[in-house]
Amino acid sequence: MTELTTEPTTPALPALDPAARATLFTAARTANTFTDTPVTDAELTQIWELARWAPTAANTQPLRVLFVGQGAGRTQLVEHMDEGNKSKTAAAPAVAVLAVDTRFHEHVPTLLPFKPELAGLFEADAELRTATGAFNSALQAGYFVLAVRSVGLAAGPMGGFDRAGVDSAFFADGRWRSILVVNIGHPGENAWRERLPRLAHTDVVRWA
Repeated sequence: MTELTTEPTTPALPALDPAARATLFTAARTANTFTDTPVTDAELTQIWELARWAPTAANTQPLRVLFVGQGAGRTQLVEHMDEGNKSKTAAAPAVAVLAVDTRFHEHVPTLLPFKPELAGLFEADAELRTATGAFNSALQAGYFVLAVRSVGLAAGPMGGFDRAGVDSAFFADGRWRSILVVNIGHPGENAWRERLPRLAHTDVVRWA
Protein backbone atom coordinates (compact mmCIF):
# COMPACT_ATOMS: atom_id res chain seq x y z
CA MET A 1 0.00 0.00 0.00
CA THR A 2 1.40 3.36 -1.03
CA GLU A 3 1.61 5.95 1.72
CA LEU A 4 0.19 9.29 0.80
CA THR A 5 2.17 12.28 2.01
CA THR A 6 1.03 15.84 1.92
CA GLU A 7 3.37 18.76 1.62
CA PRO A 8 2.78 21.59 4.08
CA THR A 9 0.98 24.43 2.40
CA THR A 10 1.68 28.10 2.83
CA PRO A 11 -1.49 30.09 3.44
CA ALA A 12 -2.24 32.79 0.92
CA LEU A 13 -1.64 36.32 2.14
CA PRO A 14 -4.87 38.31 2.29
CA ALA A 15 -4.96 41.48 0.21
CA LEU A 16 -6.08 44.71 1.85
CA ASP A 17 -9.42 45.97 0.65
CA PRO A 18 -9.59 49.26 -1.31
CA ALA A 19 -10.58 51.25 1.78
CA ALA A 20 -7.55 50.02 3.73
CA ARG A 21 -5.23 50.76 0.82
CA ALA A 22 -6.64 54.26 0.61
CA THR A 23 -6.10 54.80 4.35
CA LEU A 24 -2.48 53.77 4.15
CA PHE A 25 -1.52 55.02 0.70
CA THR A 26 -3.66 56.63 -1.98
CA ALA A 27 -5.85 58.86 0.22
CA ALA A 28 -3.29 59.44 2.97
CA ARG A 29 -1.93 62.94 3.44
CA THR A 30 0.49 64.74 5.71
CA ALA A 31 -1.61 66.60 8.29
CA ASN A 32 -0.79 70.21 9.13
CA THR A 33 -3.56 70.87 11.67
CA PHE A 34 -5.24 68.69 14.28
CA THR A 35 -8.38 68.73 16.41
CA ASP A 36 -8.22 68.96 20.20
CA THR A 37 -9.19 65.29 20.53
CA PRO A 38 -6.51 63.69 22.73
CA VAL A 39 -4.33 60.84 21.55
CA THR A 40 -4.11 58.30 24.36
CA ASP A 41 -1.05 56.47 25.62
CA ALA A 42 -2.80 53.26 24.58
CA GLU A 43 -3.06 54.51 21.00
CA LEU A 44 0.61 55.51 20.95
CA THR A 45 1.56 52.10 22.31
CA GLN A 46 -0.56 50.46 19.61
CA ILE A 47 1.28 52.47 16.96
CA TRP A 48 4.62 51.14 18.13
CA GLU A 49 3.31 47.59 18.48
CA LEU A 50 2.57 47.72 14.75
CA ALA A 51 5.64 49.69 13.63
CA ARG A 52 8.09 47.35 15.36
CA TRP A 53 7.41 44.64 12.78
CA ALA A 54 9.25 46.53 10.04
CA PRO A 55 11.97 44.51 8.31
CA THR A 56 15.57 45.48 9.11
CA ALA A 57 18.94 44.10 8.08
CA ALA A 58 19.94 41.24 10.37
CA ASN A 59 16.93 42.20 12.52
CA THR A 60 18.97 45.05 14.00
CA GLN A 61 15.98 47.35 14.74
CA PRO A 62 17.92 50.61 15.35
CA LEU A 63 14.88 52.94 15.57
CA ARG A 64 13.95 54.45 18.93
CA VAL A 65 10.90 56.57 19.79
CA LEU A 66 10.37 59.42 22.24
CA PHE A 67 6.73 60.43 22.69
CA VAL A 68 6.46 64.07 23.81
CA GLY A 69 3.23 65.15 25.47
CA GLN A 70 2.03 68.65 26.23
CA GLY A 71 4.00 70.55 28.86
CA ALA A 72 7.62 71.51 29.41
CA GLY A 73 8.97 68.84 27.08
CA ARG A 74 6.79 70.02 24.22
CA THR A 75 7.80 73.64 24.80
CA GLN A 76 11.43 72.59 24.67
CA LEU A 77 10.89 70.61 21.47
CA VAL A 78 9.09 73.48 19.74
CA GLU A 79 12.10 75.72 20.36
CA HIS A 80 14.16 73.49 18.07
CA MET A 81 11.62 73.18 15.24
CA ASP A 82 11.98 75.26 12.07
CA GLU A 83 9.78 78.35 12.07
CA GLY A 84 7.14 76.84 9.77
CA ASN A 85 6.81 73.79 12.00
CA LYS A 86 6.62 75.46 15.42
CA SER A 87 2.90 76.19 15.70
CA LYS A 88 1.67 72.81 14.46
CA THR A 89 4.12 70.96 16.69
CA ALA A 90 2.96 73.02 19.66
CA ALA A 91 -0.70 72.26 18.92
CA ALA A 92 -0.51 68.56 17.98
CA PRO A 93 -2.15 66.22 20.51
CA ALA A 94 0.93 63.97 20.43
CA VAL A 95 4.40 64.16 18.96
CA ALA A 96 6.95 61.42 18.36
CA VAL A 97 10.65 62.09 17.99
CA LEU A 98 12.14 59.21 16.02
CA ALA A 99 15.81 58.52 16.62
CA VAL A 100 18.52 56.05 15.73
CA ASP A 101 20.29 54.19 18.51
CA THR A 102 24.00 54.50 17.68
CA ARG A 103 24.68 51.47 19.88
CA PHE A 104 21.94 49.32 18.35
CA HIS A 105 24.39 46.48 17.85
CA GLU A 106 24.49 45.77 21.58
CA HIS A 107 21.09 44.11 21.15
CA VAL A 108 22.26 41.79 18.36
CA PRO A 109 22.71 38.73 20.63
CA THR A 110 19.03 39.03 21.59
CA LEU A 111 17.67 39.95 18.16
CA LEU A 112 19.84 37.58 16.11
CA PRO A 113 20.60 34.75 18.54
CA PHE A 114 22.01 32.41 15.90
CA LYS A 115 24.74 34.94 15.00
CA PRO A 116 25.64 36.95 18.12
CA GLU A 117 29.16 37.57 16.83
CA LEU A 118 27.72 40.17 14.44
CA ALA A 119 27.71 42.58 17.39
CA GLY A 120 31.51 42.48 17.39
CA LEU A 121 31.65 43.21 13.68
CA PHE A 122 29.54 46.35 14.15
CA GLU A 123 31.59 47.37 17.18
CA ALA A 124 34.80 47.20 15.17
CA ASP A 125 33.48 49.00 12.08
CA ALA A 126 32.01 52.45 12.84
CA GLU A 127 31.30 53.17 9.17
CA LEU A 128 29.28 49.97 8.76
CA ARG A 129 27.48 50.64 12.04
CA THR A 130 26.54 54.19 11.03
CA ALA A 131 25.36 53.19 7.55
CA THR A 132 23.32 50.26 8.87
CA GLY A 133 21.71 52.38 11.55
CA ALA A 134 20.86 55.22 9.17
CA PHE A 135 19.27 53.07 6.46
CA ASN A 136 17.33 50.75 8.71
CA SER A 137 16.02 53.42 11.09
CA ALA A 138 14.75 55.34 8.04
CA LEU A 139 13.01 52.18 6.84
CA GLN A 140 11.41 51.74 10.25
CA ALA A 141 10.35 55.39 10.27
CA GLY A 142 8.32 54.81 7.11
CA TYR A 143 6.56 51.91 8.80
CA PHE A 144 5.92 54.12 11.82
CA VAL A 145 4.00 56.61 9.66
CA LEU A 146 1.96 53.77 8.16
CA ALA A 147 1.23 52.49 11.66
CA VAL A 148 -0.10 55.91 12.68
CA ARG A 149 -2.46 55.88 9.70
CA SER A 150 -3.54 52.30 10.32
CA VAL A 151 -4.97 53.13 13.77
CA GLY A 152 -7.15 55.92 12.37
CA LEU A 153 -4.87 58.86 13.12
CA ALA A 154 -3.10 61.36 10.88
CA ALA A 155 0.67 61.79 10.79
CA GLY A 156 2.64 64.95 10.12
CA PRO A 157 6.25 63.81 9.60
CA MET A 158 8.81 66.64 9.55
CA GLY A 159 12.54 66.85 8.94
CA GLY A 160 12.62 70.60 9.54
CA PHE A 161 14.21 70.91 12.97
CA ASP A 162 17.56 71.48 14.64
CA ARG A 163 18.81 67.94 15.22
CA ALA A 164 21.74 69.00 17.37
CA GLY A 165 19.39 71.06 19.53
CA VAL A 166 16.87 68.23 19.92
CA ASP A 167 19.61 65.75 20.70
CA SER A 168 21.12 68.06 23.31
CA ALA A 169 17.72 68.62 24.94
CA PHE A 170 16.44 65.04 24.96
CA PHE A 171 19.33 62.65 24.24
CA ALA A 172 22.19 64.26 26.13
CA ASP A 173 24.14 61.02 26.54
CA GLY A 174 24.68 60.97 22.77
CA ARG A 175 23.45 57.43 22.23
CA TRP A 176 20.21 58.34 20.44
CA ARG A 177 20.23 60.76 17.52
CA SER A 178 17.04 62.28 16.16
CA ILE A 179 16.05 61.68 12.54
CA LEU A 180 12.36 62.68 12.25
CA VAL A 181 9.61 64.44 14.21
CA VAL A 182 6.06 63.17 13.67
CA ASN A 183 2.96 65.09 14.79
CA ILE A 184 0.06 62.73 15.55
CA GLY A 185 -3.67 63.29 15.96
CA HIS A 186 -7.05 63.62 14.28
CA PRO A 187 -6.92 65.98 11.28
CA GLY A 188 -8.28 69.47 11.95
CA GLU A 189 -9.62 72.26 9.79
CA ASN A 190 -7.71 72.76 6.54
CA ALA A 191 -5.37 69.93 7.51
CA TRP A 192 -4.46 69.07 3.93
CA ARG A 193 -2.59 71.14 1.43
CA GLU A 194 -3.19 70.59 -2.28
CA ARG A 195 -1.82 67.20 -3.21
CA LEU A 196 1.44 67.41 -5.08
CA PRO A 197 2.02 65.23 -8.15
CA ARG A 198 3.67 61.83 -8.11
CA LEU A 199 6.02 60.56 -10.79
CA ALA A 200 4.41 58.35 -13.40
CA HIS A 201 5.01 54.63 -13.72
CA THR A 202 6.96 55.24 -16.94
CA ASP A 203 9.36 57.59 -15.13
CA VAL A 204 10.37 55.27 -12.31
CA VAL A 205 9.76 51.62 -13.23
CA ARG A 206 11.92 49.43 -15.45
CA TRP A 207 11.53 45.76 -16.26
CA ALA A 208 14.43 43.36 -16.75
